[in-house]
Amino acid sequence: MRPKTTNRRARRSNSAGPLYRRRARLGPRTATEGDVMTARKPVRAAQNFWQLPEDDLDGLLRLAPQADRVELKLLIPIDGHQETCDVLGIQFADAPAHRVYYLDTPDRQLHRRGVVARVRSIRHRPDDSVVKLRPVAPADVPSSLRRSKDFVVEIDGMPGSYVCSGALKTRLGSDDVESVMSDRRPLHALFSARQRALLAPRLPGGLTIDDLMVFGPVDARRRKLTLSGFDRTLLAEQWTFPDRSQILELSTRCAPDQALKAAATTAAFLGTHGIDLTGPQQTKTLTTLKFFTARATAATPSAIREPESRRRQRPRSRKRPGRR
Repeated sequence: MRPKTTNRRARRSNSAGPLYRRRARLGPRTATEGDVMTARKPVRAAQNFWQLPEDDLDGLLRLAPQADRVELKLLIPIDGHQETCDVLGIQFADAPAHRVYYLDTPDRQLHRRGVVARVRSIRHRPDDSVVKLRPVAPADVPSSLRRSKDFVVEIDGMPGSYVCSGALKTRLGSDDVESVMSDRRPLHALFSARQRALLAPRLPGGLTIDDLMVFGPVDARRRKLTLSGFDRTLLAEQWTFPDRSQILELSTRCAPDQALKAAATTAAFLGTHGIDLTGPQQTKTLTTLKFFTARATAATPSAIREPESRRRQRPRSRKRPGRR
């Protein structure tokens, strides 16, 4: 059965549905009732992060054992960026810089079909590319792909929603991405044969990778944080768009069987530092695609690289002589 992408908020209270409602005191609890209530405490604590209706949380817990890992993400509201950085001691000024690009059709057909194609230019490190499918049912992934060390099944979760995705990643050479982008070389050079095979049947009819538009770049900076009172690594990412607008995301990864504990401890830690978990959430992918779509609609130069097929049809203009 194809897992559903959830995107519903549980009511903000001490309860999240009938399972978590406070029991009326009709008499002394039996030992069995006490055990059940004790077992529910981790679920209640985890709900401070997940904020999911009961059925969706149950679905998440059933799905988690089939994944390789779980990643918890929180998008910080723009008016909370500086305060969050201050309270957690995050400094992005000297953090390594990445340049992120997404590939899609002008009307984002790939994204609507649950496909993400992304490349990253990473300073002083090998570049990489990824083709991601979401949602994906782990049981439906071909065994040959599931066994690949480059393929990961991951549950991406944020307050109010989660989705199971499958990502096939390839490491590239240093400067490969910028070379393709600056020299206008074919985009397929940034993807492995296996990635191209995964992407091809999901492209709109008649299109190839080289016909896709490039949405980007976005300047991305990352900081891995080891913080007192938090027993796992917290990743802070700051993405800066061409108009200088920014998004700030905090995330942490855990093993599938730690999904409840990690969510509970993350919510508790962030809460003690005054970081709000109730703000509107949106993936970095969708935020980026929306930004560059709007930029292209406004006819801003160089917002989106044209598809290869369109560039081939345009007559080449003569170069103007440079000034002496």
